[in-house]
Amino acid sequence: MTQQVSGSPFLKPFFLKTPVRVVSPLQQRRHTLPASEFRNLTPQDAISVFEIEREAFVSVSGECPLTLNEVLNFLGQCPELSLGWFEEGQLVAFIIGSGWDKERLSQEAMTHHVPDTPTVHIHVLSVHRHCRQQGKGSILLWRYLQYLRCMAGLRRALLICEDFLVPFYLKAGFKEKGPSAISISNMQFQEMEYMLAGQAYTRRNSGC
Repeated sequence: MTQQVSGSPFLKPFFLKTPVRVVSPLQQRRHTLPASEFRNLTPQDAISVFEIEREAFVSVSGECPLTLNEVLNFLGQCPELSLGWFEEGQLVAFIIGSGWDKERLSQEAMTHHVPDTPTVHIHVLSVHRHCRQQGKGSILLWRYLQYLRCMAGLRRALLICEDFLVPFYLKAGFKEKGPSAISISNMQFQEMEYMLAGQAYTRRNSGC
């Protein structure tokens, strides 16, 4: 289920549209990183992931969706269900997912990965504070969902979110499944579902 598809069009580097300028051969040799790329995350990315996550969530809710140990755990067990957006080698946005084998998410789903299942649990989507209000969250989510469609055996993605984020996920194609049984620090969530099977992807003008 979680075998990575080689040659996925959603993990290839792409370059931002910038004014054309002449650079010297020395400058060309020094600049070896693509302007922007998407790739699966690894345990080596965990610190950067956690720093972005902590800044984004602790100031709002006081809680991180994933602890550093949980980030390391998921990136070690199922890195193919993660996706990071890097600009000149720096992580600017990411998604971490894991496998799940039940119809609805439960508290256990927050810390466990179930391999070889048709359902992906999206734990967290986060954008670096300097890159927010630029549409990066919706672009990354779209790429991630198209990437999942390229993986054999996957049928749907589930997540939980607070009420104010429901419109964001509805716009991305998710459907509401109702109130979630999961609670964190007395916070209540809605469960959302995105069906992957049988949907041919369409290209998106990301504005990059």
